[in-house]
Amino acid sequence: MLRMALVVLLGLAGMARAETAIVAGGCFWCVESDFEGVDGVSDVVSGYTGGALQNPTYRNHAGHFEAVQITFDPAVISYSDVIAKFLRSVDVLDAGGQFCDRGDAYRTAIFVQDASQKKAALAAVAEAEAVLGATIVTPVREAGTFWIAEDYHQDYYKSSEIVLTRAGPKKKANAYKFYREACGRDARVRELWGAQAFPG
Repeated sequence: MLRMALVVLLGLAGMARAETAIVAGGCFWCVESDFEGVDGVSDVVSGYTGGALQNPTYRNHAGHFEAVQITFDPAVISYSDVIAKFLRSVDVLDAGGQFCDRGDAYRTAIFVQDASQKKAALAAVAEAEAVLGATIVTPVREAGTFWIAEDYHQDYYKSSEIVLTRAGPKKKANAYKFYREACGRDARVRELWGAQAFPG
C-alpha cells in the first residue's frame, strides 16, 4: 500500500513539473512531427487557437491558427529552448502563411500563457533576429483557448491509414512525407537557418 502511494505521489510530482508551449507554424502536422522526438517533450497535440470562433473544426476554423500544444519537462528542456527550436523550424520572414500553405490559418505565432513565457519568447525572437539580421514577423500573442483538432489530424505523420492524394492512394505517413517535400518546407528552413535549422 505504501509503495502504491509512493508511485502515485511520484507520478503526480512528475505531472506538476510539466509545462506547455503553444505555437503556430503553418501545417500543424509538421510542427507535431518536428517536436515529438525532442528530449523532454512528452506530448504534442494539434489544434486551433487565436480566434474568436467557439469549437472550431478543420472545415471551419476562421480566425484561428493551426497550432500545436507542446507538453515538456522543464528539467530536461526549457521553454526558451522550445521556442528557439520552433523559430528555427519555420520561415519567420513570411507573414502570409508557411511554404505552400497560404492564408491566415497558416501564419506563425507564439502564444504565451504568462509573463515568464512572454519575456522568454520576446528574448528568443530578438536573439533570432540578431542571428538572421532581419525582422521576424512571427508575433508573440497572449494565449486563449486551445481547441484540440479532430482525431484524424493527430499523429498524421505516422499513421498507416490510407488516404487519397494528388499522387494517388497513400498511407498517411507517406502522404505526409510527399506533402512536406513538395511544399519545400525543409529546403526553405535550411536556406534560411543553415546549420541552425531544426530539425537538423
